[in-house]
Amino acid sequence: MFHNRQRSRRGRLIAAAAASLLAVGIAACSSAGTPPGSSSSSSSAAKQSGGTATVALPADVQPNWILPFGSITTASVYNGSWFQQLMYRPLYTFGGNNNSIAINYALSTANAPVYSDGGKTVTIAMKGWKWSNGETVDAQDVVFWLNLLESEKSNYYGYASGLMPDNVVSYSATGPNTVVLHLDKAYSSLWFTYNQLAEINPFPLSWDVTSAGAKAGSGGCATDSAKDKWAKCVAVYNFLNAQAKQAASYATNPLWAVSDGAWQLSAFNTDGHVTFTPNTKYSGSPKPTLSAVKFVPYTSDSTEYTALRTGQVDVGYIPSQDLPQKSLSQVLPSTNPLGSNYTLLPFYQDAIAYYQPNFNNPTLGAAFKQLYVREALQQTVDQDGISKAIWRGYAYPTSGPIPNQPPSQWIPSIQGQNSKQGPYAFSVATAKSLLTSHGWSEVGGVMTCQTPAKCGAGIAKGTKLAFTLDYSTGTAAFAQEASVYKSDASQAGIQISLVGQSFNTIIGESAPCKPGPKCN
Repeated sequence: MFHNRQRSRRGRLIAAAAASLLAVGIAACSSAGTPPGSSSSSSSAAKQSGGTATVALPADVQPNWILPFGSITTASVYNGSWFQQLMYRPLYTFGGNNNSIAINYALSTANAPVYSDGGKTVTIAMKGWKWSNGETVDAQDVVFWLNLLESEKSNYYGYASGLMPDNVVSYSATGPNTVVLHLDKAYSSLWFTYNQLAEINPFPLSWDVTSAGAKAGSGGCATDSAKDKWAKCVAVYNFLNAQAKQAASYATNPLWAVSDGAWQLSAFNTDGHVTFTPNTKYSGSPKPTLSAVKFVPYTSDSTEYTALRTGQVDVGYIPSQDLPQKSLSQVLPSTNPLGSNYTLLPFYQDAIAYYQPNFNNPTLGAAFKQLYVREALQQTVDQDGISKAIWRGYAYPTSGPIPNQPPSQWIPSIQGQNSKQGPYAFSVATAKSLLTSHGWSEVGGVMTCQTPAKCGAGIAKGTKLAFTLDYSTGTAAFAQEASVYKSDASQAGIQISLVGQSFNTIIGESAPCKPGPKCN
């Protein structure tokens, strides 16, 4: 139930809140290309023409990375779905409403890919949409991103050995609007489209530069025939990355003004106050109907809810503690806490919740690498109880990377077992038995390795199963959830120390580290 990044001392685990469950907002935001969670503030769903919608950001969260290419320390739903994608459309866009996780080709910059040669060749036809500066979103823009990925894959959060670009033998623009990829072997077309092609984000030629004011394309990274394109791409990446670090200049830097999404950035404050205005050159449909959208930050869900109730924001969310209890079979509560002037809609985040142990930690890294230890950690998470008691029925138990809500064809059958908690359902007794059967016993209330040969490779005698868990602040229910987990885990002899930090602080600490004393 924790969304996390890795790093820390004493085997620290880092966690961050990743779920808002209900959105309350205004009708004018309901068109495609508008902020996530948009909905209606009256019983009418008619779009509003003109005016400004004020949208509450999730508690203790601020967008802080504009370049749609970054490391794990900048990778978050809030930077991607809430911020970047309003301006810079990926090759393929998902959803378009809160009830689908499928690719929405109507909102995508490319048509559906065509697979041939037994699945080893992929042909992508671009639609010829326009960037706000008049450039065409074309095949070369896709090649530009792929070139950057190939030269900077170690700096891209989505890279894993063997996956893109490793599984692509070659790629090229075979026409103004056609890109062809040759793969190292045949893959499931569904998997490759949804897990590989969906990562591609076309870059405008105006970003292919190594200095401010340079001629578009002068960097040489977008040219697939350049003999020294990798060295050129490194220089281009270094420039773009340096510009992206200067968050205070996002709204004034002409580099970021070039967009192909429905919105353009008009004001940006590092405290989270962000304003978007319509991109008048947007090629997709429907077009934005509002004059502006403003994001407003809040340090806690209670202050956000107060602002929502008093009309200071138009689009927001209701904290679980302020919602009536519901069953998992219900989508919305039977009564509206805000009354008839607001319409409630479910808002499924483009995310799952999890926490990630630091496998390279010098004290507990070896323990975290043992499957039985991770099983015990999961078995002390009372997902059903937490959902009912803390989230009041508005959280959904999961056991893998596919959320159980909204329904989709990709949910594995195992997730439907054990109250949808998968193979490692909540059981303190089972977790405790699992640890003791592998050479651990409680010493002073903490599971301690007594038989290294049974505990596992690299686990020394006397190692204690005690670590620090960082969790994101601002959401009352999430802090309670972390507290309940600590309590239940302690009954199995697992000692957890909780440290609350802001979401941005947590993901900023998530840089991978090599095994050693500094990897804590």
